[in-house]
Amino acid sequence: MRNKLWFSILPLTLALGLLAFSGRILVVNRPRPADVIIVLAGETELRPQRGLELLRSGYASQLILDVPANTKMFRWSELDLAQQYVQQLPEASRISVCPISGRSTKDEVPDVTRCMKGSGARTVLLVTSDYHTRRALSIFGKSLPAYRYEIAAASDPRDFGAQWWRHREWAKTALDEWLKLIWWELVDRRRG
Repeated sequence: MRNKLWFSILPLTLALGLLAFSGRILVVNRPRPADVIIVLAGETELRPQRGLELLRSGYASQLILDVPANTKMFRWSELDLAQQYVQQLPEASRISVCPISGRSTKDEVPDVTRCMKGSGARTVLLVTSDYHTRRALSIFGKSLPAYRYEIAAASDPRDFGAQWWRHREWAKTALDEWLKLIWWELVDRRRG
């Protein structure tokens, strides 16, 4: 009877432990020096801020800021806003804006490839939201294997925390990212 109870409790304990650490599993944060920093499209405050912080700290000599090409904020295109933002920075000569037409990280890869052409880069430091780091690293590594990748996380406590169960928004973000990661690993990764 005792062994039966033990074998009933063990899987539940393991499942709860995995669930508790699932937020931490999503996050990979290992910024290392590279030839170029690429700030992935998406969040427009903390990702660019983190990219600039890394550029200013000497992690790379140039930064590429991915920006959706066909989206507008009120009447201004996001691309125009990004270019105006970059022009005002002291490091403007070391930053380029890359127009992105894809709506997913996987679809972003061909645009990044185009924007990196002629850069001479061999190593890339990706910057994205903390919960998106594991999937982004996997997507770029599989889709564009000619480069070596490092990754830096931009954290926003309004959207996500490793202890995802503490806030409703964190739980929604964690669930959404886990679904995307599982889809990538089981379906899209095999499609090529």
